Amino acid sequence: MVPGAVEESVSLGHPSPGTTACTPPAEFLTPKQPSDGDFLWDSPFPQGWNARTSHLSASSPDVPLGMCFWATVLLVLTLILLACLLHMDNRLLTPPHSDEAKGLPITNVMFLKTHKTASSSVLNIVFRFAETHKLSVALPAGSDLHLGYPWLFLARYVEGVQQDRSGQQQHFNIMCNHLRFNLPEVQKVMPKGTFYFSILRNPIFQLESSFTYYRNYVPAFKRAKSLDVFLASPGTYYNESVGLPNVYARNNMWFDFGFDNNAPAEESYVRARLADVERRFHLVLIAEYFDESMVLLRRLLRWRLDDVVSFKLNSRSQNSITSLTPESQERVKHWCALDWRLYQHFNHTFWAKVRAELGPERLRAEVALLRARRRELTALCLQDSVPKNNWQINDPQLRPYQAGEADILGYNLQEGLDNETLQMCLRMVTPKLQYTARLYALQFPEKPPKNIPLTGP
Repeated sequence: MVPGAVEESVSLGHPSPGTTACTPPAEFLTPKQPSDGDFLWDSPFPQGWNARTSHLSASSPDVPLGMCFWATVLLVLTLILLACLLHMDNRLLTPPHSDEAKGLPITNVMFLKTHKTASSSVLNIVFRFAETHKLSVALPAGSDLHLGYPWLFLARYVEGVQQDRSGQQQHFNIMCNHLRFNLPEVQKVMPKGTFYFSILRNPIFQLESSFTYYRNYVPAFKRAKSLDVFLASPGTYYNESVGLPNVYARNNMWFDFGFDNNAPAEESYVRARLADVERRFHLVLIAEYFDESMVLLRRLLRWRLDDVVSFKLNSRSQNSITSLTPESQERVKHWCALDWRLYQHFNHTFWAKVRAELGPERLRAEVALLRARRRELTALCLQDSVPKNNWQINDPQLRPYQAGEADILGYNLQEGLDNETLQMCLRMVTPKLQYTARLYALQFPEKPPKNIPLTGP
């Protein structure tokens, strides 16, 4: 058992303890309680009222006073009931446990997989949907495992991209491997009407994860004894002229969206780029609220509950996670100012979409349902219900890639599962590189299989 395992330092559904992540609006944190006056109002009927449609009147000598009183009480109670119904969020009238979505599921999906943001779990969700629905996936060509990253994406990085006899470019249903976003080239691969989404994480913890994972690869990180030391004087270690090898050390999420990670954080420039992202991406998720993100994603894509249930993938053991000092946390906000603005902006838009699509009560119900289903699948699929150290994983094909100083965890499956259950559970725990190779073999059986490394620099 490995206590405190965290997906790229992200706890699914909740921010890490002590984070300075942007918090959701108060209505999503605590159930809204009606104030004392929510359902009270002055009676619209004056004393001694005499409706045109009734002969009853408090002043009528022909009607007993008691009958008039009870008629008035009944009418007021009826109005109160109607008012209560009007105050209800009508979205709650749809049973939260219903697994039926209105309309057909969206099957053309582009997920921009940002780095160290819980994106490996999202990738697994999208890959599983593609495999179970027999959808085509834009996979890296040849022996590559990424779509040209860190260079800007080009359509030729995709296996099987070619024009048909009519001169039309071949399109795919799904795109989700690492790439640096380049819209004109992506549109050559993905059809019109594609749903675009991505995920962001608090830059403080995104950078901490990157430092651990890429410590032996990124020039800016190699000479620094710790991330605290690096952040105390980043200019001592970071050389902008080094170029692409250093992209993980500053504004990496901004870079993944196709922008200049070394650009000055001038207000006009930042606002223009944020507007670019808003125009293209239908949804940007927040890693600190992973479960809430999956509920919203499911609703917008019209997918089933099991389509968005996942286990933590590419998670690190607690002993490979570093706690930054408060001073270092503040320094990240300045050093990665573009990432910080990106995160703050889309944290706000995320909760606005949640409010518009779900509302707080419905959100809580759907999150509870998602977590309950995850617990069921955990008990069904996993040995000991916890992730394992790499050396503890029995099946070599389920051992995740190990990089830098990160201790990446994986899973052992329960024994004795029937074939259908085994295949479902296997898909849920397959690491990202192995899953890429699996889909490549299924989609291009005539091509040589991809060789998957298990360790890196």
